[in-house]
Amino acid sequence: QEHLEESGGGSVQAGGSLRLSCAASAVTYNEYCMAWFRQVPGKEGEGVAAFDSDGSTSYADSVRGRFTISRDDAKNTMYLRMDSRKPEDTAKYYCLADDKCRTRLGLWVGYWGQGTQVNVSS
Repeated sequence: QEHLEESGGGSVQAGGSLRLSCAASAVTYNEYCMAWFRQVPGKEGEGVAAFDSDGSTSYADSVRGRFTISRDDAKNTMYLRMDSRKPEDTAKYYCLADDKCRTRLGLWVGYWGQGTQVNVSS
């Protein structure tokens, strides 16, 4: 059974860097598309960064150039490095895995972690 667990969130100041982690089990990266998604209550959620099963990456316009998605296959862990944080990055961040790679279509479905909250103050 696929299991994802996020960590690394917290309350931080604008600017600087923060790294979120997603530890995955029963997920093989070359068979799944992986992504980071963020959600603010009352607002539409946003897929911020994604890995395709071939290892290629994509980013939302709102984070391109500031966020970096990466992974350590040996540790079965995916990361999201958040540089130049802004207050509008405040959200609950989730990682997800989809063996049907519907993230290619902008469909954020599949196996989800419980999320980690990031609060960015100015």
